[in-house]
Amino acid sequence: MTAHPAIVDPAARRRSRALGVFLVLIGLMIYVFFVRSSTAGQLATFGMNPGRQTSALRIADVTLPVLTSLYIMSLLSVALGVAQLAWGFRRAEDVVLGLVALLLVLAFLTWAARDQSLNLVGILEAAVQRATPIALAALSGVLCERSGVVNIAIEGMMLTAALVSAVVGSVSGSLVIALVVAVLASGLLGALLAVLSIRYRVNQIISGTAINILATGATSFVSARFLAVYQHLNSPSKFPNWPVPLLSRIPIIGPAFFESNVIVYLLFVLLIVVHIMLYYTPWGLRTRAVGEHPRAADTLGINVYRVRYINVILGGMVAGLGGVFLVLGSVPRFDELMTAGKGFIGLAALIFGKWNPFGAFGASLIFGFTDTFQAKLQILRAPIPSQFLRMAPYLITMIVLAGVVGRAEPPAADGEPYEKQ
Repeated sequence: MTAHPAIVDPAARRRSRALGVFLVLIGLMIYVFFVRSSTAGQLATFGMNPGRQTSALRIADVTLPVLTSLYIMSLLSVALGVAQLAWGFRRAEDVVLGLVALLLVLAFLTWAARDQSLNLVGILEAAVQRATPIALAALSGVLCERSGVVNIAIEGMMLTAALVSAVVGSVSGSLVIALVVAVLASGLLGALLAVLSIRYRVNQIISGTAINILATGATSFVSARFLAVYQHLNSPSKFPNWPVPLLSRIPIIGPAFFESNVIVYLLFVLLIVVHIMLYYTPWGLRTRAVGEHPRAADTLGINVYRVRYINVILGGMVAGLGGVFLVLGSVPRFDELMTAGKGFIGLAALIFGKWNPFGAFGASLIFGFTDTFQAKLQILRAPIPSQFLRMAPYLITMIVLAGVVGRAEPPAADGEPYEKQ
C-alpha cells in the first residue's frame, strides 16, 4: 500500500508561517530597540516585594545584567521563530506565542529599568486593578455574544451602574445595597437591549449605541445638576481590601491577586463559573448552539429567544459590576464619563481572548499592563512617549484579527437577529 502524505490546510500553513515570521520579528525588535540602546555594565534591579505592609513572604530582589539578558531574550525569540518556520509547534503555538510575548515584556522592563530599580510586584498590583473593569466588560461580552447578541452598550451599562452605586452608597451607607441596586440597574439596560435586539430585531449596533448615548447623557445630567450641588450624594465609602488566608502569603502573586477587594474576588469567581457553565453544562451547550446556529437549535426544542434574553440580561449585570468597581472598588466618587472607554476596550479584549472567559481575562491583563507601564515610564524617564504604549493593545488586537496567531472568529450567528418560522 502507498502511504498518502498528510493533507495540510493551506490557510493553516500560511498562519503557521506568519506566526514564525512574527516571532522572528519580535526577536529582531528586541535587538534593534533595546540591545542597541544599552551599554555593557548596566544593571536592572527588580523589586520582588510590595512597597507596603503585607503578609506575603519576602524574597530577595533580582538584579540582571541588562545587555546579556537582552541578548538572550532576543536570540531565544528568533530561535523559536525559526523553529516555528522549520517544523511548527502545532498545538503548542499559543504557548510559544505566550512565551515570546513574555520575553518581549521582560526585555522592555529590563531596558526601562537599566541602572534603576523597578518594583515588579507594584506593577502587577496596578495592572490587576486596572484590568478588573475591562475583564468584567469582556466577560459581559462573552455572555452576550456566545448567544448571538453583540453588546455595544457595555460602556453605557458600566457608566449607569457607577452613578447608581455612588448615589445609593451615599444615601444608604451600605456598600452591599449599593452594589446590588447598581447591578440591577445595569441589568435593566441589558433587558432593554434584549427587547430591542431580540423582540423588535433592531440592528444590534444601533440599539447598543443608542443605549450608550442615553446613559452618557443621563449620567452627565445627573452629575452636573445634582451631584455637583449636593456633595453628600457623591461620597460613598469603598470596599476594603480583604487578604485571603494563606494565598495572600504567596510571594509576588499573593499581594497582587489575593489582597484585593470583594469585586476583584467576584471577578475570579465569575471567570470560573462562566467557564464551567459555558463548556460543561446543558445551559452552556444551549447558549453556544444558539450563538452558532439558532435555527438548528430551535428545531431541537431550544427556546432561542429565552436563551438570548437570559444571557443579555446577565451580561448587563456583569457589565454593571465593572462600573461598580470604578466607584466602590477604586475611587469612591462618580465623575462624568469616568468609564473612559473601558467598555469598548473590553470588547477588544473579548476578541483578543477569542470569546473565551479566561482568554478575555488574559487579554484584559495586557491592557492593564500597558496602562500601568505608561505611568511607570514617566517616573523612570524612559525615552518612549506614553501614547505608543496606549496604542500597543490595539495593535495586538489587529494582529489577532489578521490571523497571525490563529483565527479569531466570533460565533457564526453573532449579531444576526433570529425570526422563528
